[in-house]
Amino acid sequence: MGRLLVLGRARLWRLVGAVSLLGACDPFHTGFDDVEDAKVYRAASAPAAPPWTQRLVVMNYNVKFGGGRIDFFFDCFGNRVLMSKDEVIGNLERLVAKINQVDPDVLVVQEVDVNSKRAAYVDQMQWLLDHTQLGYGVYASQWKADYVPSDGIGAVDSGNGILSKFPLVEAERIALPLRTDQSTVERYFYLRRNILQARLDVPSGRPIHVVATHADAYGKDGTKKSHIDRYKEELDALAANGAWVIACGDLNTLPPGTTKTSGFPDSVCTNQEFVADDYSAEITWLDALYSAYTPEIPLDAYRADNASYFSHTTDKNGFWNRKLDVIFTNGTVVPGSGLVHQDEAHGGMPTMPLSDHAPVTVQIEVP
Repeated sequence: MGRLLVLGRARLWRLVGAVSLLGACDPFHTGFDDVEDAKVYRAASAPAAPPWTQRLVVMNYNVKFGGGRIDFFFDCFGNRVLMSKDEVIGNLERLVAKINQVDPDVLVVQEVDVNSKRAAYVDQMQWLLDHTQLGYGVYASQWKADYVPSDGIGAVDSGNGILSKFPLVEAERIALPLRTDQSTVERYFYLRRNILQARLDVPSGRPIHVVATHADAYGKDGTKKSHIDRYKEELDALAANGAWVIACGDLNTLPPGTTKTSGFPDSVCTNQEFVADDYSAEITWLDALYSAYTPEIPLDAYRADNASYFSHTTDKNGFWNRKLDVIFTNGTVVPGSGLVHQDEAHGGMPTMPLSDHAPVTVQIEVP
């Protein structure tokens, strides 16, 4: 789900006067342009790109900033804020074991940290590239500040990433609307969600664009729906220009035909700032995406058996209890290739210890 930190109001209001006096200035460097170049990465020893076969193995994974199953305070199961470097590297090693088992051609990640105190300042984009067969990457921050004055968070830089065996070009960060139900200071230090898109540099008959996002989780003002709608607009524009699109993300809402939309067993938060588990008013929000694009899991299969495709829980001692993570395309999904890697029976190795999300994979043909 991406339960990210909501800043403590008492501490934030100490900064109200200073930030207000600075007006349009950006003293902690939290802002972005509406559209800007994404940050480009390359593995330290990038392997040669494989031969182009017109088929891609695509993997989507919310990696929880290398936090594994540590109980952080925003999940309401614990009180941790920061990790040691050893903890971060250990968690990344376990994530990489899963990634390398799948061996994707394209990996899209949410909640990957590149310069955060909470993750011991490990550049996780670079680390993942250097420990997989994925040689190329692009990154777009969704939460960035030189210093967050709450709960010892300090510096943070966390966002969305695309990693690929093939070169990535024309990579852009596209800003999404900010929440409107927060004070000026809360909004200043809060997440700035985005769409990250890049083109695969391959000899395809049509350009192939990988498009990633992580929609809002906590807003009560319709921000989440605006993110989903804006995401579809970007996909539609690319498709209208003749591109293949591969759309991956954590959309923080449920597919059409979900039978349980509230009252989840891991919904233990009493602080309303962290409650984001009632989707009953959102049951049509993904209809347009499912109508226009092919999902990794056919909708009739999901409707017949929701539980086999659940991909999220905040309770490491429970089991996956809702599906938030998706892959869409206007290419051809190889029948039967879509999978949510829930456990040994569904994916070949346990994933519950790795993140609060299970990875999703699919094979897509894009001639």
